[in-house]
Amino acid sequence: MDNVSSTAGSHGLDRVLDGLARLCLIVAGVLLVFLILSFGWLVFGRYVLNDTPTWIEQSSLLIVVYITCLGAAAGVRFNSHLSIDFLREGAPRIPRIVMHAIADGFVLLFGAFMAWQGWLMVMNNVGRPIPMLGLSESWRALPLVICGGLMVVFTVANLLQRMLRSGRAGS
Repeated sequence: MDNVSSTAGSHGLDRVLDGLARLCLIVAGVLLVFLILSFGWLVFGRYVLNDTPTWIEQSSLLIVVYITCLGAAAGVRFNSHLSIDFLREGAPRIPRIVMHAIADGFVLLFGAFMAWQGWLMVMNNVGRPIPMLGLSESWRALPLVICGGLMVVFTVANLLQRMLRSGRAGS
């Protein structure tokens, strides 16, 4: 009974975390479409209207950071990030578990450091406007906080799942 309830709870958590990662990809996709449309407007404005919309360059820089960070966070959840795993997966069970734990530890530390440093950047740049947009420079650092926090959450969830699976396999 205890295993059943913990498994049901983990499936619900999996759905929530998968939904959150999918939301990251959806937002990144919508931003990518906006980026493409805005560059179309930039080309049209520059070559047809002879009036270059100056806000597009700065907004594009901002949007690329959001797309990258949201995609990276989702990559951690779905294990689709860049990795060389043929050595790890070819190793015996115990070294494979250790290598997974080391890799998760690095991603966890990196995500926590990214969130912490991103937060410091957010707080230090509140009063500085982005040229031609008027938004606070903090909007450029906010994706680091979001991505770092999501990387920590997703890595902890993946680590716990792996521990539960290896615990079940061992019993």
